[in-house]
Amino acid sequence: MRLGIFGGTFDPIHYGHLLLAETCRQELNLDQVRYVPANTPPHKQGRPITDGPARADMLSLAVSGYPEFVVDRRELKRCGPSFTVDTLAEFRSEFPDANLFLLLGADSLRDLLTWREPERIAHLATLVACNRPGVDTPSVSQVVEWVGSEIAHRVLTVKMPGTDISASELRARVRDGRGLRFLTPRAVESFVMQHGLYVREASR
Repeated sequence: MRLGIFGGTFDPIHYGHLLLAETCRQELNLDQVRYVPANTPPHKQGRPITDGPARADMLSLAVSGYPEFVVDRRELKRCGPSFTVDTLAEFRSEFPDANLFLLLGADSLRDLLTWREPERIAHLATLVACNRPGVDTPSVSQVVEWVGSEIAHRVLTVKMPGTDISASELRARVRDGRGLRFLTPRAVESFVMQHGLYVREASR
């Protein structure tokens, strides 16, 4: 089994997230991609984040009808910060024969050495870096510069169609009274409006 693991805040999920997962699924011939919404991302502690169950519900709405995409709520059941290395260790225990692929934006790969146990992360899963707004698909030399030669050989790069969409932009649009049409699936847009998300949110 070739299993993609895509973690993040997803606050809210948008077409950039969906396109990254689908591009990696096709390019790497993945059998399944699991979206793993974080409970408390270590790099966002102290910043307001929408409740985990609501973010997971929006994910479920976004991937409904696509069985190759699964919403995995394991990190939401933990107390404290969500560390990628712990999640990957759980997946390795549950799927000992699977090839694990950790799907990342290039900006996240650039910051990998600030994460907990980056070398172990690279041992547990192949790292897959995709271009993000403002950060193009990294070259081999950039990967080595960012993560060092010991980790670089565990990194694959995938180029997806450019999408200049960010969750912070979507939250700002809601605060400003603008819509989310064609930036996120209609079901997610409706969920945001019905539950009054992001309307009075402080700047993140």
